[in-house]
Amino acid sequence: MENVVVLIIGAGPAGLATAACLTQFSIPYVIVEREDCGASLWRNRAYDRLKLHLAKEFCELPYMSYPEDAPTYIPKALFVKYLDKYMERFEIQPKYLTSVESSKYDNDNNCWSIVARDMAECTTKKIIAKFLVVASGENSANNIPVIPGLDTFLGEALHSSRYKSGKSFFGKSVLVIGSGNSGMEIAYDLATHGANTSIVIRSPIHVMTKEVIRFKETSAISWDT
Repeated sequence: MENVVVLIIGAGPAGLATAACLTQFSIPYVIVEREDCGASLWRNRAYDRLKLHLAKEFCELPYMSYPEDAPTYIPKALFVKYLDKYMERFEIQPKYLTSVESSKYDNDNNCWSIVARDMAECTTKKIIAKFLVVASGENSANNIPVIPGLDTFLGEALHSSRYKSGKSFFGKSVLVIGSGNSGMEIAYDLATHGANTSIVIRSPIHVMTKEVIRFKETSAISWDT
């Protein structure tokens, strides 16, 4: 059994930021990560052209800025490098290949009872924590809907987390399902690499054309009247 003050689940940006903040207040913690590296979604499951969608000043982690010469919109490779330096600066040392199997709050003792598995040693241990921070990420598990006929589809079918680049799809017909950030950017990436790209959108969306953007930028309108 291991007793800790704070257990952080996940060594992505949120988990790392939590660890750094706790360090600033000298609060001891343990951070566990089921993969073999930090920021695994960014490092292993993000497409090549990915950039942060907000300007860098809105995407910094606490207590550490980006280099002055960093571009306004941080590309994937630079963001991963930034996270590595962040871990080094705050001496964050996650316990990798450690998966949390269950957690339950003990009302009598005012603590969390957690069962974690060491995936390398195939062993389990119990952790008692006063506080539990779940930072496993909203996109940690992919979701492929049940689509009739998909099991007999002769072409390639992949989730966006496995997509890297449109280079290998040149001249092919590709259907992108979904119009979130990943869907829209992947469709654009496919098109720029010469794929015959279509996109399926479940609900109506608003598309702002260049003409509308230009009108907004050059017109003086008071929306308060």
